[in-house]
Amino acid sequence: MMSSENRVQEARLHPAVEEAITKYGIAHEVLACDDELADTAVFCKHYGVSLEQAANTILVASKKVDPPKYAVCVALGTTRLDVNKTVRERLSVKRASFADAETTKELTGMLIGGVTAIGTENLPIYVDASVLAQKEVVMGGGNRTSKLLLDPNELTKLPNVEVIEGLAKAQD
Repeated sequence: MMSSENRVQEARLHPAVEEAITKYGIAHEVLACDDELADTAVFCKHYGVSLEQAANTILVASKKVDPPKYAVCVALGTTRLDVNKTVRERLSVKRASFADAETTKELTGMLIGGVTAIGTENLPIYVDASVLAQKEVVMGGGNRTSKLLLDPNELTKLPNVEVIEGLAKAQD
């Protein structure tokens, strides 16, 4: 997967991510990441990680609901989140979409390109079942300069996690 030079224990995770890892006993490895290479496709290409092993974390927000409803969703890089059906139904709203960068930062404390479900325990966490079928995945470390390498089943240790079949669909 990644060369040993990229497996760096000194890479700093977001404090909320570090706290959750400790609190829930999540086995993981920390990987360093160049800030300019944090977005999934660029990261995978540069570091030699397959998109099948990239677990994207996306904040989804309801539309035209006051107060808005939110969920943290985890899907593989080879899939597309089914926001218009599955996520919308789970949130019990008529419309939903990806939250913007400002809202994501406000609710998670994390920047897009580094968002992870770990450390977002105040929100529902929906994980596509295909993520758990992988032996290991790479996901954000809560910032744009670190990633986590872990067995995706470790995510089920988090509170508010719901594993959902069909949360994401294969990309065209």
